Parts: sequence; structure tokens; C-alpha cells
Amino acid sequence: MNEISTRSSRRFGPWTRAAILGLVTVTAAAGATGIRAYALASGPAAPPAVPTPTPRDIAAALPRSQSYSAVVDKVAPAVVTIRVQKHAEATAASMPEPFRDFFGQQGGRELPRHREGGLGSGVIIREDGLVLTNHHVVEGADTIRVDVADGRTFAATLVGSDPPSDLAVLRIATKGLPTLPFGDSDRMKVGDVVLAFGNPLGVGQTVTMGIVSAKSRATGVSNGAYEDFLQTDAPINQGNSGGALVNLQGELVGINAQIVSPSGGNIGLGFAIPSGMAQTVADQLTRDGVVHRAKLGVTVQGLTPELAETLEVPDARGALVSEVEPGGPADRAGVKQGDVVTQVDGKVVKDANAMRNQIAGTRPGSSVPLVVRRNGHDVTLTASLIERERVASADRHSAGAEGPNESGFGMALTPLTPQIAQQLDLPRGASGLVVAEVDPAGLAASAGMRPGDLITSVNGQAVASVSSLRAALKLRLDRPALVLVSRNGAETFVALPRAES
Repeated sequence: MNEISTRSSRRFGPWTRAAILGLVTVTAAAGATGIRAYALASGPAAPPAVPTPTPRDIAAALPRSQSYSAVVDKVAPAVVTIRVQKHAEATAASMPEPFRDFFGQQGGRELPRHREGGLGSGVIIREDGLVLTNHHVVEGADTIRVDVADGRTFAATLVGSDPPSDLAVLRIATKGLPTLPFGDSDRMKVGDVVLAFGNPLGVGQTVTMGIVSAKSRATGVSNGAYEDFLQTDAPINQGNSGGALVNLQGELVGINAQIVSPSGGNIGLGFAIPSGMAQTVADQLTRDGVVHRAKLGVTVQGLTPELAETLEVPDARGALVSEVEPGGPADRAGVKQGDVVTQVDGKVVKDANAMRNQIAGTRPGSSVPLVVRRNGHDVTLTASLIERERVASADRHSAGAEGPNESGFGMALTPLTPQIAQQLDLPRGASGLVVAEVDPAGLAASAGMRPGDLITSVNGQAVASVSSLRAALKLRLDRPALVLVSRNGAETFVALPRAES
């Protein structure tokens, strides 16, 4: 076998041998020599010994031709096209108040109202006409029509819509429809094959194939904070929103929701709402028309390695409490700003997004044990969750200021004045330093500081001037500074690296 492989490699020129360097082939020979794997490489060196694979290993490694037609036949009849019509509201051609004047932009002409059409996809989840889709597909729609696979078209009514999860349930007046059963998205593994169904760009129902590329992804694009996406490289394009992501058993494991792309076209970064979340939301929308979520009463953020070092947390797992709502469940339980939540109800907290989803998915009124890391020690607390208020999400804007003092960290700062506080819509009594400008190449930018941030404390010390900021920074020179900023009405921690002298 070694002689056969060596002769084969000599027939290739140096360039060809270099091009296939590192490729592995499986060579079979009759008789007692069995089956062995060899690595083809240029040069006279003998290939390293490789363990003899079993017949099961060989069967698994061999390429195979597989048709997904049986899965498509099962799933396709339950996937629908959704067409909406809505009036577009008049909009200004520039940034809205109060940021317009603050940025030196004046007014903007009003654009006339006009009628817009939209296209998306959906999944029939009950034979009596319940259809699951994305909230953004039907948001603001005056009329909704559903095209089913057999060619019929139905007017649809909105049963309920949930912006935070980007899901909505529709009803069409018919029965006996083919349905798609929910699968278990928690059991999906990275590398599992999935098929994506929908009507991209209005070309008609289309099926694409890929794998689960990652789990528990958050893109930050949705209206709400409850993102726990399955990521897939199955091609997804505009119009696929609300369509089905299925496993090879023909079960619904995700609702196609987003793509990430610099051009708006597919580049292999698609995201689907997992079926576990979709089924829970669909059940509540169908039963109550709204979704009931629990609330702990904290604002949390992810832990960077720098923050973990500053807070003396062994690793970067957990959720950092940047704000505690006065009188809320967390406050009553004893949670403090700067705590790192590491466990909720006995489950390890991976990051801030996972904690938000876990709390939201818990029944309001439940008492849940929490483990927080505080001053290098674990503290166990118990919180009684309440129901989260259902309010419309507001757009979040950043704003800057003028007339800066140089901080030495690549950002310009100015004391907070009543005029700036009004422009930034800050609460009465707010104090601190406003970040006016950020040098894209500076330390502040690398730490995540933004124009319009209000710095309220550094290393636990309140700051109201550049001199007080510098004094607070000198308190701990051996680690990044822990900076508390108010951003768009919420408080968040930033680990600011030490400036080079």
C-alpha cells in the first residue's frame, strides 16, 4: 500500500502536490491488506501511520447522494405566502427632534403618505386556520392575505402579535389545512442538516438546504431583547421571513426571521427563532392575544474579559447587573448594582441574553433562587418575579455634544448642563460628564464608549468634572477602570483600559 501511494504521488508535478497537501484519501485493497487511510503530501517523507478505520467509519465518511424530496413533500403544503398592504406614514427627510438641532441639522420636508405592499412567509400550525409568522411581516398592515399551497387565497385576521419575540399569529377562515408539527429546537446540534422554506423575493415557494451553524445567537436587530436564534447557512433571502426551518423529520425547529448581510442578500448568515420559543409565544397569543413575561427588575449586560478581571470574576460567564429597579423584585431580594448573576433557578447563566430569556420564560409570580458573585464571593438570594409591563419599544438614539475637554482616553468630555440634559432627555437631577466625541482609534472607542454617554461614576466614585474623573481613575491603576454610564435611559458598565502615560 505504501508503494502504491508513493507511485501515485510521483505522477503529480510539484505544483499539483502542493495544492493537495494535507488532503486525506481512503484507499481500499483486496486481500489481507485491508483498508488504510493515507495523507498525500509532496516530498519524499513517508506518511505518518494512521489507525485502521472500521467499516462503520468508512461508511460514515463516504459521500452519499441523498434526496430531501420526502421531507419537502411533507412540509411544503403547510408553508404559505403572506401579502400585506399598509399606508406608509409621513416621515421627515432628516433626523427627528430633539436630535436634529443638537446635531446641527435643520428640519426636513415631509414625505407624502403612500400605500405600500409587503411580502413574507408563514407556517400553518393548526388545521383550523392558525398561521404563525413574524411580527415584522404584518406590522402596521391594513390588510393581510394568505396564499396557501393549493392555490387558494384567504383574507387573514391578526390574532395577536409580539414585537419582543418578532412573532405573530394569524387566522384564516377555513378548516382541514395541512399543518407542520413543532420539533424540539433544544435537541438540535451544530452541524445538523436543516431545510428552509419560504417565498424569497416573490419568486414562489423555495426550499434551500444547510446546517445549523450555531445556537443561542443574538444579533441585536429585533425590536425586543428576547433573541435566542438558531443560526444557519441555508440560503435565506427577503421574503423568507416567517417561513419554516425544519429538520429531516419534517418538524418545525425554527421560524426564519433575519439575515445579516452588507448587501441585503444571502451570504450564509441566516437566523431563525427556535421552535421552543415560537411554540410558547404562539400558544399564549392564541389563548390570550398577548404574551405574559416575568420580570426581575434589573438591567444586565454581558461580561467582557476586562470586566471579569475588574470585578474579580473567575471567567466571563454570567450577567453583570448595571441597574436595579428601586422596589422591584431584584431590589427586594437584595440584588445590588455590580453583582454578577451566575445562576437562575439552578441553571448556569451563560450570558446576559440567556438570563433575559430565562427570566422572561418563567411564569410571573414564581419565586426563583439566584446566585450572584459579589466582591469575589457567591451569594444566594431568592426573588419573587412579577409580570413585565407590555409597552411599545422605543427607538434608541445616540447624541453628542460640543465644546469638549480632552480626557486623555480618546474621548472629549463636557460637564452636564441643563440645556444638554434637556437635549438628551435626561431625568431631572442627573449629573456627570457627557461624552461629546470619541476618537475611533482611541481607548474609549475600543472599550465601547459612545458620543452622548453620560459618565456618572468611575471605580465607584461619582464624577462631575474632568478633574474628578482623573482622580477616580487613579484609584486603581492595576486594572481597567469600571465606568458607569447612562445611555439612552439605561445604565451600563464599561471597562476602560488604562491610558498609556
